[in-house]
Amino acid sequence: MRNILLAAVAVSALAAPAFAQSTTAEAPRGYGSLGYTYLDDAYTGAVTGRMGVNLNRYLAVETEASVGVRDKDFQLEGADGTLKHEWDAAGYVVGKYPVGERMELFARGGYGHTELKQEIAGQTTDVGGDHWSYGAGATYNLVGANGVSGATIDAGGDVNLAAANGAVLVTTHLSADNVDASGRSGAL
Repeated sequence: MRNILLAAVAVSALAAPAFAQSTTAEAPRGYGSLGYTYLDDAYTGAVTGRMGVNLNRYLAVETEASVGVRDKDFQLEGADGTLKHEWDAAGYVVGKYPVGERMELFARGGYGHTELKQEIAGQTTDVGGDHWSYGAGATYNLVGANGVSGATIDAGGDVNLAAANGAVLVTTHLSADNVDASGRSGAL
């Protein structure tokens, strides 16, 4: 499983002009997040960036990419080894359900690739591969469309990890209609 926790300051002033074409409630709007992903079974970590587009209030598509920043040292039969999280990438379809004005629950499913390298006694072996991923989580908007998101994602398939992806992401919605004329952030 993969735990993704992204906690950082997000700035909604980064409005993308391409998303500003329409201000209707159902207009597609982009969002992005940046945070940390921890692979439970591998004990490694990565910085994760995610970009998505809300197709409507209840459906979105996302892509994410991660770069490893935390390796795991271990010993196997007296030989020192290291497991390195090189990178991973995935694409998702996301279903969302609003719970009040500031919170939403979501479920995502998609396909991705995780690349890890295992080094033992000077020999390197690739560990990882393609996988179907699915999971659920919640987003809480602290100020306007800026918030914190947490999710648990299971990356099954050929990845030889019971990859628990847990992450907390700081999320901002990149849309000109997030800010009204007074400069206050609007609702999702």
